[in-house]
Amino acid sequence: MKLTGVELRRVKMPLVAPFRTSFGTSTDRDLLLLRAVTPDAEGWGECVAMADPLYSSEYVEAAIDVLTRFLVPALGAAPRLDANAVGPALAPYKGHRMAKAALEMAVLDAELRAAGRSLGRELGAVRDRVPCGVSVGIMDSIGELLDAVAGYVADGYVRIKLKIEPGWDVEPVRAVRERFGDALLLQVDANTAYTLADARHLSRLDPFDLLLIEQPLDEEDLLGHAALAKLIRTPVCLDESITSARSAAAAITLGACEIVNVKPGRVGGYLEARRIHDVCVAHGVPVWCGGMLETGIGRAANVALAALPGFTLPGDTSASGRYFRTDVTAPFVLDDGHLAVPAGPGLGVEPLPDVLAGITTETTWIRI
Repeated sequence: MKLTGVELRRVKMPLVAPFRTSFGTSTDRDLLLLRAVTPDAEGWGECVAMADPLYSSEYVEAAIDVLTRFLVPALGAAPRLDANAVGPALAPYKGHRMAKAALEMAVLDAELRAAGRSLGRELGAVRDRVPCGVSVGIMDSIGELLDAVAGYVADGYVRIKLKIEPGWDVEPVRAVRERFGDALLLQVDANTAYTLADARHLSRLDPFDLLLIEQPLDEEDLLGHAALAKLIRTPVCLDESITSARSAAAAITLGACEIVNVKPGRVGGYLEARRIHDVCVAHGVPVWCGGMLETGIGRAANVALAALPGFTLPGDTSASGRYFRTDVTAPFVLDDGHLAVPAGPGLGVEPLPDVLAGITTETTWIRI
């Protein structure tokens, strides 16, 4: 393929309800979509960076800048263009994995559309649908939390994840477990809100038979996670700490995690996400697909990834209606707790033109 140009499209989508984590509260999703244009096909990508550098060091304005000034021109100058060439072409530029992942995704979509192959088939999917969990934000009261969880259970979600932080951890978990029973698949996510000094407190979660505790400590504290794993019974899962297949292998070797959350945007793209999956499978470590409040574009790709054999735990691949009243693509709708893996060429979905126009706040065309 030859890259003709890339369109950067900033969009803003209101959330159906505020979503609170240990690092802040979101009321809308301000994100970046990419459209890669080639003579053979067009492809879409989604940059999962947030408006502010709170979850990670990346944020939307920085992604736009690095894509415009460095990444897209570097890819346009590459002698060969396919998805496997994106990583090497962008390697001289340090970091910016979310921006790189979006560009790889758009090229991969275009390449597969031109060839008539689906992303699921390309990645190695073994299922045509995947079980779905849901992430439940921090609430103002336990009563509000229980009502929210009851709604998601009624919707058919097969696993509940509770966001936690100091002061909102043991009692909310206790309340949910007591209300919904031991059969409910339940896990918690701290988004780096604790330190190793909190180990004794975190051990109070052990009696609730959680699937895992996700990223309790700072993302750079692998040794702290390894020490924590010896002090609590709840399995430790890493999210922010996993940025590549190499970092996943290191974390596993150190004993810093028993489970890995794979987020393609965080690790630089779907090809690296597949490599992380392969490393974890080789070590007998289960993986699951995390979410970053994606639109239907990113959700389609995540569902395809979650259909790989090593994804043995339900991911945060929620239905479109969990976050958005109107998605940018045809909505993903839960069916008996599962979402179907798109079978069409590329991502298998496309933006709805009228919806896309209505949520767009800024566009930039980068000609090669």
